[in-house]
Amino acid sequence: MVSEENQPKKQRNEECFINCLPGDLIEQIFLRLHVSTLLRCIDVCKQWHKIIRDPQFVASHLQHAPHCVLVFFPQESVSGEPYPADAIVIDGAWSHSKYAVPVIGPDDFLCGSCNGLLCLYTKTSTIKIANLATGEHLHLEKPVKNSRGDHFLFYSFGCHPSTKEYKIIHFLADHVEGRYRPHDDNKFSVIQVYTLGDEKWRDIRTPEALSLNCVKNSGAINVDGIMYWLTEDMVASWQHAVMTFDLNEESFARIELSAVAPEDCASGGPRRYWIREIDGKISIATAQTYPSQPRRLVGDLQIWTLDNKAEQRWSQKYNIQYPPDYIPGPNLGHGDKIILPSFGCSLYSYELLGENFRTKLGKMAKLLDFSPHKPGNMKSYIFVKSLVRLDVYKNAGIVRRPKQRQGWELKKWETWEQELSKNEKSWSVVHKNEHDGNASARRNSIAINGLLPHIVDDEVRKEIGIKINQIFPNFPDQQPRSLRRLNCVAQRQDMESLLARMKNWNSITKVQCFKCTSQVIYYCSLRHGKLRKLTPLKATRQVMDTIISMMRSALEDQVGASSSNAGISQNHGEGGISQDHGKGDDTKT
Repeated sequence: MVSEENQPKKQRNEECFINCLPGDLIEQIFLRLHVSTLLRCIDVCKQWHKIIRDPQFVASHLQHAPHCVLVFFPQESVSGEPYPADAIVIDGAWSHSKYAVPVIGPDDFLCGSCNGLLCLYTKTSTIKIANLATGEHLHLEKPVKNSRGDHFLFYSFGCHPSTKEYKIIHFLADHVEGRYRPHDDNKFSVIQVYTLGDEKWRDIRTPEALSLNCVKNSGAINVDGIMYWLTEDMVASWQHAVMTFDLNEESFARIELSAVAPEDCASGGPRRYWIREIDGKISIATAQTYPSQPRRLVGDLQIWTLDNKAEQRWSQKYNIQYPPDYIPGPNLGHGDKIILPSFGCSLYSYELLGENFRTKLGKMAKLLDFSPHKPGNMKSYIFVKSLVRLDVYKNAGIVRRPKQRQGWELKKWETWEQELSKNEKSWSVVHKNEHDGNASARRNSIAINGLLPHIVDDEVRKEIGIKINQIFPNFPDQQPRSLRRLNCVAQRQDMESLLARMKNWNSITKVQCFKCTSQVIYYCSLRHGKLRKLTPLKATRQVMDTIISMMRSALEDQVGASSSNAGISQNHGEGGISQDHGKGDDTKT
C-alpha cells in the first residue's frame, strides 16, 4: 500500500476535500479570507492559483475587503534630527499595526491611495505605485524632470469604477519667462494625466488658470472616479469654488459653494478651507486660524456636505465646538467617527454629540501617540488591502528602478540604523542577563532545597521556602525578536518596554559603568552602548545571608536539641540503674 507521503502531488490534490467542492463554493470561501491568507493559498495548487489570480475575483474580493485607516507621516526633521516617513494601519476594531509598511521608503511622500494601491512621490525622478499587501511596486517617470517647483502635494491618484483605469494627476505650475510666478500668485493651466499601462503623460488644459496654492493647502480627493479640489473665487461668499475632473471623460466642471457665508469670530485670524471625504461624500471643512499661527484652529470647525451634485446643494453637517488644532486629510472620517490629531501628537477618534448640526466632540478614544512626528503633517486615507496586480502595467520605457541607492541604504539614514541596532543589542544584553540571573537563581534554589530535608522544624522549612523565592524574581519569557522593522508607534512602545525591563533589572542588580559613575542601567546603555558585568545587589545578598543564617540557626538548634536529648537519656539511664540496685538490695534485705 502506497503511503500518503509517497502519493503523487496531483493525486493528493484530487483527494483534498475542498477541491471536491464546486468552484463557485470555493470562490465564496476565498472571498471571506484576508489577503495575507490568499497569498499563501496561491501556490497550493493550480486550481486555487487560477481562482485567486482571476481579475473578476480580485474585483469581487476588493468589494468585500474591510476598510481601514492608513495614517501617513512624511519624513521630517525634529530638533535637527531626521525622522523617516512612516505609516500606520488602523483596522475596523481601532487597533493599530505594529510593523512598518515595507513599500514606503524613508524619503517617500504619500500622495494618493486607491483600492489598496499607494501613489508615492520620491525624491528621485520617479513616482512609485505600490501594493501594500502584496509588496509589488513599480516606478514611473515623473512628467517633469528637475522641476524646482515640483511638490508631492501637486499629485493625486484615483480609479474610475466603470473603466477600472488607474490614473495619476499632476497639477503643473505655470511659468512666466522661464520662472514660476510669485508664491502668492501660483497658478496652473494644465494638468498632466498618466494612465497605468500607457507609455507617456498627457497634457490636458484647464478651462481657466486655477489656484495652485488652493490645491497645496486644501488638498484633493477622489470620490467615485472624480477628482475634487478647491480653487479661488473672489466673487463668491466663501471666496472659493470646487473644481472637478472626471477620470473617465477627462472633463472639467465647477461646483459653487453654499451662499451662506460662515460666521467669523472677532478674535480669530484668517479662515481656511479644506476639501475632505466623509463617508464617501464630498465635504468642506472650514475654521478660523490663530493670527500668529496660520495652521492652528480657533473657534468652531464647520463641516458642509454636498447633498446634490446636480443641483449643487450643500448642507451644514457639523458645527464642532472646541475642535483640535489640526485637520488631517484627505479622509476625515472612518465609519461613524471622525479622526483628529491633537497638538500633543496624539490621534483620537470622536463620536459627535449634539442636536442638528450644533455638535461637540464626545466619546473620545485615544488611538495612538505619534511623536516625534508633527500633527500638522499627518495625512489619513481610507484604505483596503487588495490583490490588485501591478505586473500587468509593466511597459518597457516607462517602468524602471532608480539608479541611486534606495531607502535605508542612503547615507543620511545610517545614524538612524545605528540607533536601531543599539536598541537590538540592548535587548540582547537584557535577555542574556535575565537568562543568566534565572539560571543562577535556579542553581541556588536547588542547592538550598537539597538542604531543606535536614531541617526538622516545619515552620522553619516553610519560612526558608518563602525566602528562596525572593533570591531572584521571575522575568517574563523571552519572546523572539522579529526581523521586520517596527513603525514609529511600535518603536516607541518597544523602547518603553526596553527601559522598563532595564529598570527592573537595575532594581535587582548593581551596574557599574566604566565610563561614568551612574548605576542606572538604561542611562549607561543609551550613553555608551555597553553594559559592564553585574554584581548582586545588597538586597539579594541579604536574602541569601538571611537564608543561610536561618538554616545555620535551625541546624544548631537541632544539634543542640540532639545533644540535650542525649544527655537526658544518659541521666535517665543512670538513675534507673541506681534504682534497680536499690530495689535489689531491698529485696535481698
